[in-house]
Amino acid sequence: MRINLGSDSINKTIFKLAIPAMLGQLVNVLYGIVDRMYIGNIKEIGDIALAGVGVSVPITTLLTSFSYLIGVGGAPLLAMSLGAKKEQEAKKILANGFLAMLVLSIIVPLITLLALDPLLLAFGATNENLVYAHEYMFIYLLGAPFAIMALGLNQFIICQGNSMSGMKTMLIGAIVNIILDPVFIFVFKLNVAGAAIATVIAQVASFLYTLFILLKKTQVRINFGNYDLKLIGRIIVMGLSPFIILATDSVVNICLNSALKNYAGTDANMYLTISTITTSFFQLITMPLMGISSGTQAFISYNYGANNYDRVMRGERNILIFAIIFCAVCFGLSFLITKPFIKIFTSDADITMHTTRSIRIFMYGIIPLAFQYCFVDCLTALAKPKAAAFCSLFRKILIISTTFIIPLMLGVMGCFYAEMISDIISSTVTAIFFIIAFPRILHRKFLLNPIFKRKEEL
Repeated sequence: MRINLGSDSINKTIFKLAIPAMLGQLVNVLYGIVDRMYIGNIKEIGDIALAGVGVSVPITTLLTSFSYLIGVGGAPLLAMSLGAKKEQEAKKILANGFLAMLVLSIIVPLITLLALDPLLLAFGATNENLVYAHEYMFIYLLGAPFAIMALGLNQFIICQGNSMSGMKTMLIGAIVNIILDPVFIFVFKLNVAGAAIATVIAQVASFLYTLFILLKKTQVRINFGNYDLKLIGRIIVMGLSPFIILATDSVVNICLNSALKNYAGTDANMYLTISTITTSFFQLITMPLMGISSGTQAFISYNYGANNYDRVMRGERNILIFAIIFCAVCFGLSFLITKPFIKIFTSDADITMHTTRSIRIFMYGIIPLAFQYCFVDCLTALAKPKAAAFCSLFRKILIISTTFIIPLMLGVMGCFYAEMISDIISSTVTAIFFIIAFPRILHRKFLLNPIFKRKEEL
C-alpha cells in the first residue's frame, strides 16, 4: 500500500519507510557477504581467495556509488515535486534520471573493465591473490549495469511511498544469490567465478522487478522524452553527497588495504583477510543505518516541498532517535555475535583473534554515526547538497589521513583505529553544523514562500 507522506502519522510513516529501506540495504550487503562466506570456505584456496575478493570491494562500492549519484539525487527532487502537487515535473525528473543512469551504467563498468588489473593492484592486490580478484571482478563487471540500474531506480520507487516494493527489489536479488552461490561454487566447481556468476544473475532479477514496478505500479512511471541537460545536472548536484559517501568508501578501503600491505609485511594477506571480514561486519550495520536515513528522505523532501515545516522538524527528530536506538542495539549485539560471524568466513585462530579485536575497535564509533548519517541525508533531502557534501568529505578525509598516521604510533592494528576516531570527530562536527543550519534553512524557506508573505502583509 502506498504511504501518504503528507498526512499519515509521522511515526507510522517513518517506520513504513525506514524498515523496508533498512532490510533492503541489509539484503544488498548480503550480496557481497554471501559470496565472501562461500569463497572463504573453498577447500585449500579459501583464505587467499577471500583476500583477493576483498581487494575488489572498493571497485564494487565505487560502481554502487554511481547508482546513488542519480537515484538519491533525483528521488528527493521527485518527492518535493509531488509534495508541491507538480506531477508533470515529477515525470520529467524520472525520465531524465532514467536516461542519466542508463548512460552511466554502461560507461562506468566499461571503463573499469578496460583498466581492471592496474586498478586491482592499486587497490591492494598482491601477486598471490590477483588471479582471484581478477576472475571475480571480470564477471561481476559484465552484470554491473543491471546492479547500478536496480539500485538507482529503486530510490524512485521508495520516494513515491512504495517502500515495500523497494524492499522486494533487493530481497529478490538476495534470495536468487543465496540459492545459486553454493550451486555454482561447489556443485559446478566454478569456485570464485561461480560466486560472480550467481551475483550477476541475482542483479538481473532485481533489475527486471524494479523496471516492472516503475513501468506499471507507481504513481509516477518511467516515460521517455522531455530530456533536459540542466535538470540532469541538478540531479547530479543533489546526488553528490551520497555519491561522495559511497565513492570515498572505496577510497577508504584502498587506503586501508595499502596501509595494511605497508605495515603488515609478510602477513599482508592475513591482514587483508582480517580487513575483508571486519568491513563486512561493519557494513551489516552501516548499510541498514543508511537505509534509515536515506529511506526516510522522501518524508523530509515531500513535506519540505509542501511547506509542512512542523512535520519536517518532528520527522527528523524521530528519524534520529530511531537511528540512535538501532546503533545502540547493534553495539550491544556486536559483543555476542562477533566470533560466530567470523567463523562463517574462516576457522584460522590467528585471523579470528585479530578480527575480533578490529571489529570491536570499529564498533566503538558506531553510535555517533547515527548523527552523521541522519543529518547528512536530511541536508540532501532539503536540497542542500553543498552542505551535505562538506560533512561527508570532512569525515572521509579524516579517515584517509588517520589511516596512514595512526599506524606510525600503534603499528599495523593502528590502521583499524582510524575509522573509530574519525567517526567520533566527524559526527560531532556534523551535529554542531546541522544544529546551527537546520532551523535557518526552514526559516529562510518560510520567509521566501509567497503564501506566508501574503499572510504577513495581511
